[in-house]
Amino acid sequence: MAQVVGRFAPTPSGQLHLGNLFCSLIAWLAAKSQGGKILLRNEDLDVERSRPEYALQAQRDLEALGLFWDEGGDCSGPHAPYDQSQRFPFYRTQLERLENQGLVYPCFCSRAQLHAASAPHASDGETIYAGTCRGLSPQEVEERSKTRAPALRLQVPEETIAFTDLHYGPQQQYLPTGCGDFILRRSDGVYAYQLAVVADDGAMGVTQVVRGRDLLSSTPRQILLYRLLGWPVPEFGHTPLLLAPGGRRLSKRDGDQCLSGLLEKGLTPRDVVGRLAFLAGLVEEPCPITPEELLPRFSWDKLPQEDVVVPAGLFPGIG
Repeated sequence: MAQVVGRFAPTPSGQLHLGNLFCSLIAWLAAKSQGGKILLRNEDLDVERSRPEYALQAQRDLEALGLFWDEGGDCSGPHAPYDQSQRFPFYRTQLERLENQGLVYPCFCSRAQLHAASAPHASDGETIYAGTCRGLSPQEVEERSKTRAPALRLQVPEETIAFTDLHYGPQQQYLPTGCGDFILRRSDGVYAYQLAVVADDGAMGVTQVVRGRDLLSSTPRQILLYRLLGWPVPEFGHTPLLLAPGGRRLSKRDGDQCLSGLLEKGLTPRDVVGRLAFLAGLVEEPCPITPEELLPRFSWDKLPQEDVVVPAGLFPGIG
């Protein structure tokens, strides 16, 4: 049986918040409990929002919690570079493979460049593209290109993609109405999250993708890309989201509690791991514990199905 290869893939647009740490812990446990390894990739596609200091801080936070990785980050490894901002030439080759299959078309719609380089979230109310530019003639493309650089979209087939999530079980999505033709490269030349993450996970040999439930709806289109590009499709496991006591989703933008802030308030890394494990249903009480001590306790069946509201007072500064 092949070794499980999981990954951490933070976006360095701010310090990791509790929700990021929660998901990282589950990803580490899911891989390591099967004797697998973890690689660390810096998903800094959006160079305007990404900062090197945040990428470095993410590494230090993971180390402090005991969530050590085997490849990427400071460790480097055979699949370098591990910064997406340095992998654009590779994404170009993957895009060309799709273009050679006749599946890519230029899109001149103004929405094409909005948020394509960022991971989409279910709560953002993603709009399904209507295919406005799909049938443009070569002459129309040439004329419009004189005044506007196009984005590039993938034309999805009339197909239903089905898969079994490690936590949420059987899932399926009819691509034309579930995601529509989606962006592969923005009009400014930045490659979209969907293409980059599939290309990187495929090339780096990732066999298990663990991430938040808000990315569950992205999985079918990514499975399509794996197949079209000839990469093995990994397992997918999605975790419930952590919510503030009022029900708001935690975010970097809102400055939700980061590890350094928690440590300044007197918690130890073992305290933080134990409280995250309690929220995940892996321990009955929020007692100090290390990730290694959680390995025999890990099971996808223990994780809550619903998003988890962080109880007021469990973490200083939350609630």
